[in-house]
Amino acid sequence: METANSTNDSNADVMRMQYRTLTADEQAQIVAVKGNAASLLGFLVTLGNSRELSLAKTKLEESVMWAVKHITG
Repeated sequence: METANSTNDSNADVMRMQYRTLTADEQAQIVAVKGNAASLLGFLVTLGNSRELSLAKTKLEESVMWAVKHITG
């Protein structure tokens, strides 16, 4: 597995400071996650503005982050 260190701190692994090269399938999965999220975000924008929609957009962004973290883990 090819990796790149962004720090020499041995405790940094908790924060995923060592990265690996993603496979083509993983890259495609990330594109799919982000593309689907972008579609939903585009729809949410058409609904107007409210505190609830703001929270929905924030949670959507968070869900993308966690999904990508899963794929790259």
